[in-house]
Amino acid sequence: MLSKLILKTGKIKSIKRYHPWVFSGAIKKIEGNIKNGDIVEIFSNHDEYLASGHYQEGTIAVRIFSFNRVTPDYEFWKSKIYNAYKLRDSLNLISNKSTNAYRLVFAEGDELPGLVIDFYNGVAVIQCHSVGMHNIIQDISQILQDIYKEKIIAIYDKSQNSLPTMNNNTYENKFLYGNIPNTTILENDFKFIVDFIEGQKTGFFIDQRENRTLIKNYSKDRKVLNLFSYTGAFSIYAAGSGAKFIYSVDSSAKAIDMAKKIWKLMALVLFQKKSKLMLWNICKIQMKNTI
Repeated sequence: MLSKLILKTGKIKSIKRYHPWVFSGAIKKIEGNIKNGDIVEIFSNHDEYLASGHYQEGTIAVRIFSFNRVTPDYEFWKSKIYNAYKLRDSLNLISNKSTNAYRLVFAEGDELPGLVIDFYNGVAVIQCHSVGMHNIIQDISQILQDIYKEKIIAIYDKSQNSLPTMNNNTYENKFLYGNIPNTTILENDFKFIVDFIEGQKTGFFIDQRENRTLIKNYSKDRKVLNLFSYTGAFSIYAAGSGAKFIYSVDSSAKAIDMAKKIWKLMALVLFQKKSKLMLWNICKIQMKNTI
């Protein structure tokens, strides 16, 4: 039986407006034994059912995944993730020949709070931001295999640093399916190596795709300075649009090394543009590589 969370009088308006969070200060009482990650049903002070979600100690006490009474079983989660898949398909992301990396699940935006899944040319990288979502990580892995079938090469759980601090020391990042050290993706026909194991976040900043496209409009025949460059994706776009010279600067030596590999991967295309790149690791206060 699911635990029952009852809200204080006057604290239901945001839920009625479909806000996906319940803050700890709105809770009047909890009926039943409850622990982090448990599914709870939320009620008003007048015993009206409002929503269901995952409980978590902290300021955000519940992340809501349904405003209707449901059975949160395998088929329920599969329907949620498949809806996210269909939305990306409608945006021409699933079978796009020029871009094969995209965010499949974006937490509350896909009614899956606490869950992020990025897809990198056959590799799905999962980050759970709630214990509740991580409790069903094996189901999520199987659902991805069911949806993508032979198109899925590997599934990697990278939740250790994204889970709440009180819990993340009990988990480790690991492969749930397959095993591959990194992958090469296409974004608007530019190639990038994604190190999803050691890289930041899930390995690549997918949310900057439109901004990287935008920089092409300003880079032709110019000198470009790319600060906090990470693996140099903005630099590749600048070079691809004909920038004369590009400086990429980052504090991470690993990121600079990866930027060099990506530059070499794109060398044939970029050399035709006659762009030159300098890579700097500011931790050493010296030029790391010149190409």
